[in-house]
Amino acid sequence: MRITRTVLLAFSTCILLSVPASAATPAAAPKKEKPFTPGGRWRAGDESRPHPADVTPPGPATAPSDAIVLFNGHDLSQWTRTGRGTNALPSTTPLWKIENGYMEVTPEGGGIVSKEKFADCQIHLEWATPSVVTGKSQGRGNSGVILSGHPEIQVLDSFENDTYPDGQASALYGQYPPLVNASRKPGEWQTYDIIYYAPRLDATGKITKPATYTVLHNGLLVHHAVEVPGATVESTLSLQNHNNPVRYRNIWVRRLRGYDDPGKPL
Repeated sequence: MRITRTVLLAFSTCILLSVPASAATPAAAPKKEKPFTPGGRWRAGDESRPHPADVTPPGPATAPSDAIVLFNGHDLSQWTRTGRGTNALPSTTPLWKIENGYMEVTPEGGGIVSKEKFADCQIHLEWATPSVVTGKSQGRGNSGVILSGHPEIQVLDSFENDTYPDGQASALYGQYPPLVNASRKPGEWQTYDIIYYAPRLDATGKITKPATYTVLHNGLLVHHAVEVPGATVESTLSLQNHNNPVRYRNIWVRRLRGYDDPGKPL
């Protein structure tokens, strides 16, 4: 039997028309949801999630744009004076010397304490012990950084200066020595970067989570999330007077906030 080309084309068209549309084009699979990020509120890649604030990072002698500057090299308006013994005078006006962008401990000047208080925060400061070495052990460039109600972070000339480990530079005084001795030579500027997480308290004032310190000395980690005693949540920042002419400059503090909510502590 002879089948013409026209018949074949008509037959093929009938076959194609008889195939159901569902068989020719499979239904698209449902779009898979992205997983939730920690906390279960936002999915990964969600563009509606709050964006982090823009902050200008610090320069060699400048603070980040969201910092509270406690010492700008010109005045001690952010500080009050503290003292005891011969330093316990009625005036609360700081008596430390200011010169060439730094402040320097004076023998009868007492200590100084910040007017502001801080809970979770990042603290940056620079310090230098005298370039002319006098004394030894704890009598050599001694000062300290103190968050009220919590242990002192020791300031000391610890360059080739033997003393007890939990009393050397960047030690949590009387508790923990630093992981390494990162001290520079006497007279050279050094840095502390301190991350402080305040203790968490319940309704009765009982500590449910201790305060912690993370400390970098000259950019090297010397303490990491070390739990420290003290129930003070909002602490002042104090610089200690040990009658050694230690210098400080470029002091600033950043209040730390939680993820997604700039008003929520971490």
